[in-house]
Amino acid sequence: MILNTEMILSLAGAGIGFLGLMSALLALRAVHGWRAQALSLESSLAALRRELELLTSISAKTGRRVARVEQQYSGVADRVDQVEMRGPVQSYDQAIDFARRGADTDRLTQQFGLSRGEADLVTRLHGRKKTA
Repeated sequence: MILNTEMILSLAGAGIGFLGLMSALLALRAVHGWRAQALSLESSLAALRRELELLTSISAKTGRRVARVEQQYSGVADRVDQVEMRGPVQSYDQAIDFARRGADTDRLTQQFGLSRGEADLVTRLHGRKKTA
């Protein structure tokens, strides 16, 4: 009987040892899978960081461009108000009369609120002809 008990205990020990070994192998496999997943996440995080840095750079450049555009066109509202306040026909008629009397582009721009292009056009069309 002692052999039978020893044999049963040996078989039970071997079974427990085998189950322990299988558990350890499964745990190692799970750890390997988690490690691979962690590496994948780290890689994704690095790529996300690079994209975030790129977006930050683009955002900063866009902010500077918007500020520059706002600065360049800050006088547009004032110019529109000037144009709306003047009577278009009267201002052009008066500007044409002044151009015929020899007024230059700068004076037409200052006195009638014409843009540089408008004043230049009025002077070319209605100004005194220059003789050589």
